[in-house]
Amino acid sequence: MSSTISSFGSFDALYAQLLTLRVPLLPPGKATDPKLTDKISSLYIHPTLEAAFHLLNCDLPSAHFLVRHMQAAPMFEAMYLHGILHRIEGDYDNARAWYGNVADTEVFKKNWSSKEKALEFIGKVEALNKKRKGDKAALEKESVKEIKTVIDHCVEKYSSGQVQDASVAWVQPEEAHRRMGEEMVSGGKGFRDF
Repeated sequence: MSSTISSFGSFDALYAQLLTLRVPLLPPGKATDPKLTDKISSLYIHPTLEAAFHLLNCDLPSAHFLVRHMQAAPMFEAMYLHGILHRIEGDYDNARAWYGNVADTEVFKKNWSSKEKALEFIGKVEALNKKRKGDKAALEKESVKEIKTVIDHCVEKYSSGQVQDASVAWVQPEEAHRRMGEEMVSGGKGFRDF
């Protein structure tokens, strides 16, 4: 891993610090360490890496802001992170939809042998959250492994170096997806159709 240096430290040092925090598995009330939000943003790393770092800090609003700008092909890594985000926040149907959208991609296949295995994992997290049934420690381990695999993939693909203009990663969603987003924000729909 190359190491981006900012006034807040290096990519590697911040990544190591994030891995010591509470595991992003169940819906958090807020970011684990709100002071890290600025540190993460100040690295100026690729937006997919920044979103993943925010997920490790359980800062779902910051991660969601970023992945919403990259929720269409060819930004499959961000689409996958979008699914992980919804899994962490407890929106399991939305998580399943996003996982389904990326099930045939390289980054997804690095984590899961099949779409069914990934959906089974989401089901186990849902059972833990709603019914308090399951092996929390094993699910936490799998959650961190999943995010770390996406981070490793993104470092290989984009590097951990600084990105001066993050808008190069933004994509325009297809018209149907754009309309759906508008309806969710201003049309009172609130949820994706599944």
